[in-house]
Amino acid sequence: QVQLVESGGGLVQAGGSLRLSCAASGTIFMFNTMGWYRQAPGKQRELVATISSDGSAFYADSVKGRFTISRDNAKIMVYLQMNSLKPEDTAVYTCNVNARRTINAAWTIYWGQGTQVTVSS
Repeated sequence: QVQLVESGGGLVQAGGSLRLSCAASGTIFMFNTMGWYRQAPGKQRELVATISSDGSAFYADSVKGRFTISRDNAKIMVYLQMNSLKPEDTAVYTCNVNARRTINAAWTIYWGQGTQVTVSS
């Protein structure tokens, strides 16, 4: 099994900052792209940012210039630094990783349970 656990969510005022962390554990033979998604109440889940194994990052237009994704390959962790937060950033943030459990296993995307981020106005 592969488990992902997010941390760092909470309540913050508009303009504030939060740093989310996501730790992967379990049997992981190889992994590449890691990412963050979010889902606000009544809305579909949306991509926030992804980072490839070479460190190349992609951001949704809504967070460009405010959020920064990073990773620690040795620890199999991904981070999301969120600055200048807005009320519309309020959502459950979930991380994922594309990984293979063994040399013969298929690539599979694994998801965490999510962490709540609430931005008050």
